[in-house]
Amino acid sequence: MGEEVEERREAMGEEVEVESEAPTTFAELGVCPELVEACDAMGWKAPTRIQAEAIPFALQGRDVIGVGQTGSGKTAAFALPIIQALLEHEHRPRFFACVLAPTRELAIQIAKQFEALGSAISLQCSVLIGGIPRTSQTISLAKRPHVVVWWRSSRACLPEHLRKGFDSWQLWKERNSRVGTPGRLLDHLTNTKGFSFNKLKYLVLDEADDLLKVDFQKAVDDILNVIPKERRTFLFSATMTEKVKKLRRACLKNPVKVEVASKYSLVDTLRQDLYVVPAKYKDCYLIHVLNKMPGSMIMVFVRTCESTRLLALMLRNLRFKAISISGQMSQDKRLGALNRFRTRDCNILVCTDVASRGLDIQGVDVVINYDFPLNSKDYIHRVGRTARAGQSGYAVSLVNQFEGEFFKLTEQFLGGEEIPARKTMNESGYHKRMRRRMEDDEEEVEEAPVSSRSRSLKKSRRR
Repeated sequence: MGEEVEERREAMGEEVEVESEAPTTFAELGVCPELVEACDAMGWKAPTRIQAEAIPFALQGRDVIGVGQTGSGKTAAFALPIIQALLEHEHRPRFFACVLAPTRELAIQIAKQFEALGSAISLQCSVLIGGIPRTSQTISLAKRPHVVVWWRSSRACLPEHLRKGFDSWQLWKERNSRVGTPGRLLDHLTNTKGFSFNKLKYLVLDEADDLLKVDFQKAVDDILNVIPKERRTFLFSATMTEKVKKLRRACLKNPVKVEVASKYSLVDTLRQDLYVVPAKYKDCYLIHVLNKMPGSMIMVFVRTCESTRLLALMLRNLRFKAISISGQMSQDKRLGALNRFRTRDCNILVCTDVASRGLDIQGVDVVINYDFPLNSKDYIHRVGRTARAGQSGYAVSLVNQFEGEFFKLTEQFLGGEEIPARKTMNESGYHKRMRRRMEDDEEEVEEAPVSSRSRSLKKSRRR
């Protein structure tokens, strides 16, 4: 009876939900030998749960909605079927697939994974998310690099007489797969001569819920109106919203929903702690937490771009190896900061939510919420930078008296379970040590002669 209902729902074009099963090998999922070798070269011996569920349906030509925890391997879940479909085309048509991502760093990361998996077939992936520095525009045009990195405002940075020539040359090169931000891609579709997605076969929205925020929603809607209706569409994210449900009704045909975990859940290997702190002493508490974990790779999340710069400067003055990253930095500086963090040249990365989604940085031990996120979904994505791919991780939140309501809402968002191991600095022993030190100073003042009391008072004040 249940099978009949499922077949009837499939025939009516309704969404079919799939329960997760134990992973198998990539070959058993239907992945071709060339890509199995590429997975082995990248160290992937067995597929993750979301890959084991999503890849077979994607290879069958079904639209897929993938919901999985952070670090579960969602990028490979849509990249492998696209590359295999490209292999089956003898002429390997250009503009075969388009992947939309909300941030520059995530788009570059996706492109690198496409190129690594498709290295055996010389797959070319162009990233439309960055701009050429003003001082080297002419030099870059003359050298004609293989991959030009775009950003939405880069076209406006070029002089008028260079824009048309630059755009036409950039798109002259044959590219199989494209990764870009919606605004920049829409600019190409509407203003660049000869650029068309008339033969597009695959559209992927990575971090789909974030792409449908106010900043991107109109651009995504416009893109959906100009690309072919006969295509395969993949939506992937760790969190799904009502906006995504409306979108999938409009642009997906007979989708399969692969949900290997609750859409608002965290991995079991993540340990969480909470410090309830006064707002004016938050810097001191942060230093206390950092001193407890010397040498660890730590990401510190703050709310504003200016806070990243000031907090990183303070930490460097205190001899911590800290570096900042925010949306107001240039592309080169952002990539440079990430590379220094990845290579452990700096073990503390102070960042905004621009680094909370999708970035796969190996070896992140700790995530610290210096400013507790206002959006509960951002908490899931922040702490998801650690405890990835089955590894253990640690997340610490510093919550002051003004952020308690957001913390309570996040607990409810996670299913009502309380974040364990709540602490205040009193419980950690910090205040006890400070109180004991002050009492010792008072005893010294009482026992000291009158002539030396002034020196003792000055000494205690310095402390």
